[in-house]
Amino acid sequence: MSSVAFETQRAALADVVAIPVTPFAEDGAVDRSAHRALVRRLLDGGITTLTPNGNTGEFYALTPEERRLVTELTVDEAGGRAVILAGVGHDVPTAVASARHARDVGAQMVMVHQPVHPYVSQSGWVDYHRAIAGSVPELGVVPYIRNAQLHGERLAELADACPNVIGVKYAVPDAARFAAFARDAGLERFVWVAGLAEPYAPSYFSAGATGFTSGLVNVAPAVSLNMIEALRSGDYPAAMKVWEQIRRFEELRAANGSADNVTVVKEALSALGLCRREVRPPSRSLPEDERSEVAAIVAGWSI
Repeated sequence: MSSVAFETQRAALADVVAIPVTPFAEDGAVDRSAHRALVRRLLDGGITTLTPNGNTGEFYALTPEERRLVTELTVDEAGGRAVILAGVGHDVPTAVASARHARDVGAQMVMVHQPVHPYVSQSGWVDYHRAIAGSVPELGVVPYIRNAQLHGERLAELADACPNVIGVKYAVPDAARFAAFARDAGLERFVWVAGLAEPYAPSYFSAGATGFTSGLVNVAPAVSLNMIEALRSGDYPAAMKVWEQIRRFEELRAANGSADNVTVVKEALSALGLCRREVRPPSRSLPEDERSEVAAIVAGWSI
């Protein structure tokens, strides 16, 4: 498939890339109806890029069957209203099977979660992604990079072998490192997505990002859209006003090594009556005193 054929996917990455939560029912199973309703709410709110099985969707706490279900529910509910970037990962055969399943049910792209392994070599990182990207040449492929040691040249090497590697979700919390990595890999060659959401979006956009991921978007799509509109127009003061509006919410998510990253989002959705607050271990539900703070923050947003 030629690079021209990936223009739709590239455009979809240069946007608010929503990471939907995975709501659970009282019995602990995936709540299908709540999941559909939350996806519909994102679509109705103007979101057109969705990542089922992202970290805000509790990817690592889902079974293989549940991950397939989440992909299918998202594709079906979107019904062509959004571009689907399905999260895949774990061992290579599992990731390949997940990518092919995503392709078969109608996803247009896959995001490859960072390899969870104590020993990651630079060349092994290339081999891992090459095996996955090579198995689905029809799909756009987006590596999710959290490894500060990885060199930009390795990404260029991967894309030389797999031209369907079209974008990057960069999630190393260092704007200077991001700027260097993007230029070493090829700034114009890839769509750069700020992978640490709204708090890092202004600094990463100043260095070349054109999209950002968001978990907050589950709660307040208009807030995330306000930020990207400001960033697209180069209005950094306006973007920082949104940043200030969401600062405390995102600080709660980032505290203690992001222990409550998903929890805070689900707590906000619970306060709005949109889904249950439960998350799966190793995450936890919020203590009572913090629940009221999340509810108060959300009440201050025009949702």
